Amino acid sequence: MKNVKEFMAEVVRKNPGEVEFHQAVQEVAESLFPFLKKNPKYAREKVLERMIIPERVLIFRVPWLDDNEEIQINTGYRVEMSSAIGPYKGGLRFHPSVNLGILKFLAFEQVYKNSLTTLPLGGGKGGSDFDPKGKSDREVMKFCQSFMTELFRHIGENTDVPAGDIGVGSREIGYLFGQYKRLKNEFTGVLTGKSLNWGGSLIRPEATGYGCVYFVQEMLKTRDESIEGKVCTVSGSGNVAQYTTEKLLELGAKVVTLSDSGGYIYKKKGLTDEDLRFVLELKNVRRGRIKECAEKLKGVKYFDGKRPWEVPCDIAFPSATQNEIDAKDAKTLVKNGCYCIGEGANMPTVPDAVKVFQNAKILYAPGKAANAGGVSTSGLEMSQNSMRTCWTREEVDEKLRMIKVNIHESCVKYGKQKDGYINYVDGANIAGFVKVAEAMIDQGVV
Repeated sequence: MKNVKEFMAEVVRKNPGEVEFHQAVQEVAESLFPFLKKNPKYAREKVLERMIIPERVLIFRVPWLDDNEEIQINTGYRVEMSSAIGPYKGGLRFHPSVNLGILKFLAFEQVYKNSLTTLPLGGGKGGSDFDPKGKSDREVMKFCQSFMTELFRHIGENTDVPAGDIGVGSREIGYLFGQYKRLKNEFTGVLTGKSLNWGGSLIRPEATGYGCVYFVQEMLKTRDESIEGKVCTVSGSGNVAQYTTEKLLELGAKVVTLSDSGGYIYKKKGLTDEDLRFVLELKNVRRGRIKECAEKLKGVKYFDGKRPWEVPCDIAFPSATQNEIDAKDAKTLVKNGCYCIGEGANMPTVPDAVKVFQNAKILYAPGKAANAGGVSTSGLEMSQNSMRTCWTREEVDEKLRMIKVNIHESCVKYGKQKDGYINYVDGANIAGFVKVAEAMIDQGVV
C-alpha cells in the first residue's frame, strides 16, 4: 500500500461496519507507515497486512436455562488474533454491546499491549452479548457453563489463556474454570484472574489500575514531577477505576470523580479511603449505581447523564469504556488545566481527541501502554501456575512496576521527537509492532 488512506480503504472494504476495529487499525497504521518506509523489510514481508487478520475467529451459540426454566440464547466469540510470540492471551467480555467488530478491535490492541509487556504472550479477545447485570448467581453459572462447553475445545495453557474483562470477574472466572476442569479432567492454568485459593495471583484484581498509575508516574518523571498533590478525575467505578483510585490515594493524589453509565460523582475535597470502601461495597457486593454515593457520602454531588471531563484537573484517568472522551471533552480538559492523560480503559479517546492532546503537547498515554498492567500480572499468574508456586504481594507488585517502567522506556525509545516531546502513541505502536513483526518473519509465511 502506498499510504494510510489506501491501506484503510482496503481494511474497511474487508471488514465492513466494524467501526471500532477500523479506528484501532488506523491509529496503528498512522504510527507505522513512516517507520515502514525507513524499514522496508517489514513492508516486503507484508507484516502489517497479516497482523490485521485474525489467525482464527470462533463464533458459537450459547443456550442456557434461566430461573424460570425458559431457554435463553446468546452468541459467544473468541478472536485468536496472533500467536507469534506466545499463546493467545486476552480477556472475555460479557456485555450487551459485544459484537465481532468490538472484539477484533480489542484483540488487535491486545497484540500490541502484550508485546509491550516483554512477556511471551500472543493476543486474543472474546466474550458474549450476555449481560450478567440483573441475573442471579445460578443464571450466571448456567450461562458460563454453556459458554465453556464450547470454548474448552479451543483453549489451553499453551494455546489460548483467557482472562476477565467487563462483566467477567472472579465469580464468572470461577464458573468457567469449574466447567473447563469438569470437561477436561485436568487442573491447569487455562484461565487467569482466578481466586487466590485455587491458583490466582496476588495483585491481579488491582493490576490494571495500579499499572496505569505507575505508567503515569514515569511520564511525570520526564517533567521532574510526581503524582503527590495532583487533582485527578477518574471515570468508571469498576475494577480499573477502583484500584486506580486506591493507588492514587496511596501516593497522595486527590481523586475528585468517579462515574458509571448513569452519570458521575464529584467531591471537591477529594474522595477518602472511607469513601472508596463504600464504592467497593456498592459496586462489588450490592452491584448498585454510583448516584448512591451522593445520598450516603458527605460532600459528594451527583451529575446525572454527564461525564467527568468538565471537572478541572491535573491528570485524567478514563477508565470506563471505549470512546468516552470526544474532541469537545478533550478541549475542555486542556482548557481547564489538564496536562496528563492515563488511559485505564481500552481506546477511551476518539482520534480527534487524541490529536487535541498531542497538539497541546500534554502527556498522553494510550491504553495499550498505560493499561497493560492487567495482562502483565496475568502473565505473572501463568508463570506461578506453571511453577506451582505463589509469589508474595510485594514480589508481584514490584514485578508489575518494573514491567511498566520497561514499557515506558520502550515508548520513549520509539516515540521521542526532535523537539523533545514524547509521542507515546507512536512509541507504543512501533515498539509493540517490532517484536511481533520480527517473530513473524523468523517463523516464515504462516
